[in-house]
Amino acid sequence: MTTPLKIGRFFVSAIACIVSFSATVVWAAEDKLRIAATTTMVADLAESVAGEYANVTGLMGPGVDPHLYKATASDINTLQSADLILYNGLHLEGRLADLLVKLGRRGKPVYAVTENIPEEKLLEPEEFQGHYDPHVWFDPRLWALCVETVVEALGSVDPSNKGAYTSQGKLVKSRYLEFYDWGRRYMSSLAPERRYLVTSHDAYNYFGRAFDFKVIGVQGISTQSEAGLADIVQIVKFINEKQIRAIFVESSVSPAAIQRISQDSGASIGGELFSDAMGTKGHMGQARDGSRFDLGTYEGMVKSNISTITDALAE
Repeated sequence: MTTPLKIGRFFVSAIACIVSFSATVVWAAEDKLRIAATTTMVADLAESVAGEYANVTGLMGPGVDPHLYKATASDINTLQSADLILYNGLHLEGRLADLLVKLGRRGKPVYAVTENIPEEKLLEPEEFQGHYDPHVWFDPRLWALCVETVVEALGSVDPSNKGAYTSQGKLVKSRYLEFYDWGRRYMSSLAPERRYLVTSHDAYNYFGRAFDFKVIGVQGISTQSEAGLADIVQIVKFINEKQIRAIFVESSVSPAAIQRISQDSGASIGGELFSDAMGTKGHMGQARDGSRFDLGTYEGMVKSNISTITDALAE
């Protein structure tokens, strides 16, 4: 017959085992490098390079506009407890940038992934004199340069795994260049006179330079200002003159202006492009050549935009 004393000892032993197991799980989780990343693109870049050695927490989710983003109390806790903070830089994060600078001054490792891109490779729009266009990820060749900064950042806070980060960084950089080559091949059949890209805001200048497109954004580099009636009238006139058959809305910007331009010009809406944020992980897309890709990854973002634009503008 089991006595109350034996039952009590059994439960004490069981609880001790559970506590011990839980402590091991927590220790294992905390043993990994904790990285806080701002945008979905930066988070994906960090995950791609750090791999199994880090837990990456992104502050901004799919469809979030980083130009207007304001940090929450939860974000501040995430940033303060992180071993490393990665952000885009070039004024993309807008309101969040001041907080990141303050944390850096207090000794927190904070890196802008774009900081080592040579200035001659950056674009400086006329309306933003003194500021560079921050949307560098639309040229995979430039985003590949950001890999080196992430490798450097990871190695500085976790020197014991520096070799692994360096090796993985080379693989990631190679993949990004493959995305670029894939895009050039996919768009090769699109005639030069059809290479006009009309979108909600001026986020695709690097894309235009990389893939030979003339880019027209209804709004400026930032989404803080709205398009005026004069801008809309001018763009409608341009579309009719160039006989542009399709224009595009963006996942993180209001579609209202593009919808109005579509109605006034007769150009169809060719689809939704990813601009300042990637899609949702696990949601799959497919290009005309049969390629499948996860829209919640940088690869998926690049290939989805390229296939959407090409297929809509092709004859």
